[in-house]
Amino acid sequence: MDFSSKLLENAVYEMSQLPGIGKRTALRLVLHLLKQPKERTSRLSCALENLRSDIKFCTNCHNISDVELCEICANPKRDETLICVVEDIRDVMAIENTSQFKGLYHVLGGKISPMEGVGPQDLTIGSLVNKAKEGKIKELIFALSYTMEGDTTNFYIYKQIDGLGINTSTIARGIAVGDELEYADEVTLGRSILNRIPFEGSLKAN
Repeated sequence: MDFSSKLLENAVYEMSQLPGIGKRTALRLVLHLLKQPKERTSRLSCALENLRSDIKFCTNCHNISDVELCEICANPKRDETLICVVEDIRDVMAIENTSQFKGLYHVLGGKISPMEGVGPQDLTIGSLVNKAKEGKIKELIFALSYTMEGDTTNFYIYKQIDGLGINTSTIARGIAVGDELEYADEVTLGRSILNRIPFEGSLKAN
């Protein structure tokens, strides 16, 4: 792709580094921004800079937040004895949209994947195990996607907390194998949360 401007080329290159955006789409987006008033592009630039510099991660659940303790963890109406273990912020948003879950979350920041060089030490599993050892948690709900990496992560956490007297469950198989939670419709995901099954039972089923 030939560019008449190095500035344009650099902008297109940076835009194309975003997930799911090729160079043609990046070019279309950059040209669109060029047609907008400078104030609009300045607001976009400022929003991205503020996001990168000021965003925080909840000290309790590792969810993205504007403050040290996210709104969900700070809500006294949430059940702190019930923890839903998810991969990332998108899963929190998907489950929250169902309005069916009243507990708290724990965001792992990914899944164990030896092929991609991601081990337990790269996730927030350690802080989850520490919370489990405090004795306040009654049930952990595993809500990772039904993939080999998701199942491996679930089983690893299960073994880490084994013997602590914590009930473990997994969302019902209303979510198809291999599906990501963010793509599930709200009704299906809500039912999967409500109709969760004991984690040991899911092991036997496999």
